[in-house]
Amino acid sequence: MSKPLVIAMPKGRIYEEAAGLMKQAGYHLSADAEESRKLILDFPEQNIQVMMAKPMDVVTYVEYGAADIGIAGKDVLLEQDRDVYEVLDLKISPCYVAVAGLPNQPLSRIAPKIATKYPKIASDYFRQQGEQIEIIPLNGSIELAPIIGLTDRIVDIVSTGRTLKENGLVEYEKITDITSRLIVNPVSYRLKGEEIDEMVNGLSKAVEVEQA
Repeated sequence: MSKPLVIAMPKGRIYEEAAGLMKQAGYHLSADAEESRKLILDFPEQNIQVMMAKPMDVVTYVEYGAADIGIAGKDVLLEQDRDVYEVLDLKISPCYVAVAGLPNQPLSRIAPKIATKYPKIASDYFRQQGEQIEIIPLNGSIELAPIIGLTDRIVDIVSTGRTLKENGLVEYEKITDITSRLIVNPVSYRLKGEEIDEMVNGLSKAVEVEQA
């Protein structure tokens, strides 16, 4: 048997939704597998190995060939600009990136401060608006930044908007929609093209069924 196809996936909602699509495509990954503390899950009957990774790390594993395929949010792909092929929009885990802040809070005229874990996305967006900004990098509880007066705005993922509302923040602008994408290592595509195309085609049909 050939070497297994290695897939890097994040835990949580994305894994659950992706496992559902994979099942429809004929790849049976147990939905409860992510409850295990193991970081590498073997599915020998499918000739697949699943590597459980942090969402921000999936693209790195795929770019460097540790994984042949990965499932990553479009936010990570936009932020990291890695050398991978983005081959399919899985249309799962939809959300969007937005600019938010305190209500009726004007931007500072000189280099507004923006808190975010997406410095590239934020910089690119405000540059397109003709704004020069100062990025304050934060990784957690970004909503705190405008509340305590650290920054004028935040740029973050919004799913339901509940976290913003509960912290007294409002959304100012939507930057871009985000869904999870199937990405492939370019060398793996050359070496395992047939297996990868088979998976991509199966998942593409599963996505169509889900969206119908």
